[in-house]
Amino acid sequence: VQLQASGGGLVQPGGSLGLSCAASGSIFRINVMGWYRQAPGKQRELVATITSGGRTNYADSVKGRFTISRDNAKNTVYLQMNSLKPEDTCVYYCNAQMSTVVEWQRFMDYWGKGTQVTVSS
Repeated sequence: VQLQASGGGLVQPGGSLGLSCAASGSIFRINVMGWYRQAPGKQRELVATITSGGRTNYADSVKGRFTISRDNAKNTVYLQMNSLKPEDTCVYYCNAQMSTVVEWQRFMDYWGKGTQVTVSS
């Protein structure tokens, strides 16, 4: 079971960028999916999460600018980032609570490899 993130890159302040992250492997069920980010020398922090039913949660710093969504049929979570600021510059990580066909009752946290987002003029 793995998570593969894509997207990211360099964008000017005020610009937009989209991230996606697809889960693959012997997945039985996916519960919460989300995005976290980490700046150099700082702890990883929550950006946004979304349940399988579509309930969302956002960090105060991104409310109104970022939108998280998911496609359950594709086991994919998305993050649309608008009105980006230099302080949004971080490595972004996707996360999912998943159970496998082998241990279908046990949910574990899985992390994708980070993708760099740089907001700079």
